[in-house]
Amino acid sequence: MKITLLFRLFFGCAIILAVHNLSAQDTLGNVSDEETEYITKAFWGTRVLNGHSIETTPTGQLDFRIQHRLGRLDGGFNELFGFDQASVRLGFEYGILDWIMVGLGRSTQDKFYNGFIKVKLLRQSKGKRDMPFSLIGMADMGIASGKWANPEIKNYFSSRLYYSYQLILGRKFGDRVGVQVSPTIIHRNLVNSARDHNDVFALGFGGRVRLGEMIALSAEYYYVFPHQVYSQVNGFDIVNNFSAGIEIYTGKHVFQVFVTNAIGSNEKQFITENTESWLHNGVHVGFNLTRLFRIARY
Repeated sequence: MKITLLFRLFFGCAIILAVHNLSAQDTLGNVSDEETEYITKAFWGTRVLNGHSIETTPTGQLDFRIQHRLGRLDGGFNELFGFDQASVRLGFEYGILDWIMVGLGRSTQDKFYNGFIKVKLLRQSKGKRDMPFSLIGMADMGIASGKWANPEIKNYFSSRLYYSYQLILGRKFGDRVGVQVSPTIIHRNLVNSARDHNDVFALGFGGRVRLGEMIALSAEYYYVFPHQVYSQVNGFDIVNNFSAGIEIYTGKHVFQVFVTNAIGSNEKQFITENTESWLHNGVHVGFNLTRLFRIARY
């Protein structure tokens, strides 16, 4: 708990520092813009596949996002290769400024609602302001609104709440390659046993290689540090999440199709509750589809 409080304090101070620095940049007007080139599109969207990327939604634009996860592929044709057990998340993300965005969404799994804020603390750039990497802070709060597992006991609303915090460090190499690393904390207000940690630490890795003007390969992996989650989920131990696939970029649309061993679309689900294993046929097909709409010009 003390570590989480320190992380939150650091996250808050970092946002304040970023606001101060970015505001100071704005006062330089066109001089700073003419001499500093900011590097963008290390990734084509705000997600690598499941997890957040170092990108944010452009200023004044609304991103409508559909995240679709099918059931197990080994269900065969009878289950239409997982289509019958699909889960969906619908989300809206808005770029307030070019360095800050917010988002809301709802998933069918756990009937989970979440909202988040994402801030660019540092931006990769070259020229007068030379910064070799980008640093993003992300804070998310979610509510599992499904039925209580044990309705016979006294349940508290606070037990439904989950929090996710990430610092995402990334860099674009040349015109084709983007990589990032994401230290992550998932805080769970309610855990299954006294042995389980309320705070779960994980480390994410993501990368993208552009093959052409519209096609790229992406992959990500989240490692959950051991001795944090002891209780099983639906009778199975949790496993680390790995996903890989292709994405197509059209300017206004980003379409991703990939294989993954997770069916959840939120950090709480695909990091701390994932039980599907690649070694035991726990493979799923995932789709992400985004569409950008310009809402405001400023």
